[in-house]
Amino acid sequence: MTFDRKTLVIPDETKFEEKTIFTNGDVIVSDRSLIRFGIKTNGRIFVGEHVIIDGDIDSSKDIRIDTFSHIGGNVKSGGNVFLGEKVKIDGKLSLSGDLDVADSVSVNEGFEAKGWINIRSPIPIIIYIFIYLVQLLKMGHSEEIEKLLNEIEENNGETIPISDIFLFIPNNSIIGIQKAQIDSNLHIGKKSLIIGNYNVKGNIVIDDDVILFGSIKNSHNISCGKNINIHGNIDCKGEVRIDDNTLIVGDIFGDKIYISKFATIDGMLQANKGVSFLSIIENKTEDKIRRFESNLDKIEGLEDIME
Repeated sequence: MTFDRKTLVIPDETKFEEKTIFTNGDVIVSDRSLIRFGIKTNGRIFVGEHVIIDGDIDSSKDIRIDTFSHIGGNVKSGGNVFLGEKVKIDGKLSLSGDLDVADSVSVNEGFEAKGWINIRSPIPIIIYIFIYLVQLLKMGHSEEIEKLLNEIEENNGETIPISDIFLFIPNNSIIGIQKAQIDSNLHIGKKSLIIGNYNVKGNIVIDDDVILFGSIKNSHNISCGKNINIHGNIDCKGEVRIDDNTLIVGDIFGDKIYISKFATIDGMLQANKGVSFLSIIENKTEDKIRRFESNLDKIEGLEDIME
């Protein structure tokens, strides 16, 4: 799967429950996203700017929450916690490591930290750099200025490496039971249990052994793997591919529908360009071609995630 910073990536064995998303590895929630669940993982949690998460967030490792974000429940960390300016936490904050907190942070039910607590100055770091440069100019230390600028330039592209398994939610996404909206692509990993009605503007790839309670609507193509159960309708503007032993409890609408002879559809099929049945050999060959053309077997661009 090509990583383009716009694809919603749900890793293998992720489970959606009524109030919480249970997953593995690091979790990245990008800017201006709305998450109607809580999040629990054995990895780290990175929350961007102006993010709203309605439930608790629970990580066995570090948690970073950027400026103006709002957590509607408790925050629990087995490591360190970083809170940006004007972060609001409606519940309790508890952590086993150090707490680094910026200006105007609100924690309604108090906090418990076992490590060091660092309250940062509200003056942005760029102001400190500016003041320092002015002083160097006054003293005529042009060499020191050049050295400082070179160091800033070298560290400008510094990234935070994340785990091989990760949940990535792109900018401006909405993830909820009644409504889930993604501006680009969606990839659901194997053996996942997903709840929600998804409106996706890009392509959708669903790996094997996935259960989805909800409907899917998208503007491009949908590819469903084997042993998938979807309890809802599929409304697709492009091609729909249904593999072996897949059960769709709902109607399927698409421009062209390719379906395995071993799939079960408990609903209506409607395709502008017709419905075709796939043989086992044909299905494998076309799937390899499709994955090659779409670069679905390659994950790249991870070094840009946390820029």
